[in-house]
Amino acid sequence: MSIATPAYRLSLGPLQFHWPKQAMLDFYREVESTPVDIVYLGETVCSKRREFGYSDWMNVGERLLDNGKEVVLSTLALVEARSEMGTIKRLCDNGLFMIEANDMSAVRMLDGETAFVGGATLNIQNQNSLKILVDHGLKRWVAPHEMPASVMTAVAAKSPDEIECEVFGWGRMPMAYSARCYTTRALDIPKDRCKNCCIQYEDGLLLSTREDEEFLVINGIQTMSAKTTCLAREFQYGEHGADILRINPQATGTSSIIELLDQLRNESANAATITDEMAKFAPGGLCNGYWYGAPGMTYRDEVLNQ
Repeated sequence: MSIATPAYRLSLGPLQFHWPKQAMLDFYREVESTPVDIVYLGETVCSKRREFGYSDWMNVGERLLDNGKEVVLSTLALVEARSEMGTIKRLCDNGLFMIEANDMSAVRMLDGETAFVGGATLNIQNQNSLKILVDHGLKRWVAPHEMPASVMTAVAAKSPDEIECEVFGWGRMPMAYSARCYTTRALDIPKDRCKNCCIQYEDGLLLSTREDEEFLVINGIQTMSAKTTCLAREFQYGEHGADILRINPQATGTSSIIELLDQLRNESANAATITDEMAKFAPGGLCNGYWYGAPGMTYRDEVLNQ
């Protein structure tokens, strides 16, 4: 009897937070035995975070590759210095793993000769921009987090059949990047003497409104949603047209989230049950509003086919 191939693959996005080296080693060792298909590695937020160097990322990548995972190296989303360009160049020249380009500098360095993933921060919003990047070697694109399913589906439908579409389906959403470090600002520390203070916050620093509503998470130069995106129901019941569902790492429960979504795609559990279990790992609550063209902080638990 043949085993049905799941309708989509699962990916684990690059770590957004600053963790100690041993915590990162332990985390990726645990990931080796999960059913995730694709793992993105690399620092995408701040080049001052150096718990892992190039050789560390390569070593972890090779272990994951040996355990049957597709490995992709991710680049910085905001490039501010010439030294950072050198780091991106080294990643692009690694010779083993595909690159997720999160800035156009990486696209230029790949020079149309190497296939790459277009990260969400490339901000691909329509078929024209997608085509330009396909002509430069794009193999897969990650839809912007705020893109409604109706737009994503329309863009994906007009792309070549071999071009994959990846959707952010679990985790706190990266919302914006700035040259200013919000963590040092909150702690009243000069940015150039930060001493990597963000390592104190394994899931970022929660920011609430004056009405005590959890609003954003501060993560160095990045701001994220306080609520957790969850598209479990949408991927079981909706007509999404995406090839890959991305999970963002978090300090607690990442392996459990992977296992739950694997059950969902293999139809061994229903979406309502899976969503209830996943909600236990979302301290700020769930959201999926952007998927429906609604305010991103909202959550709709009745799936509407797009």
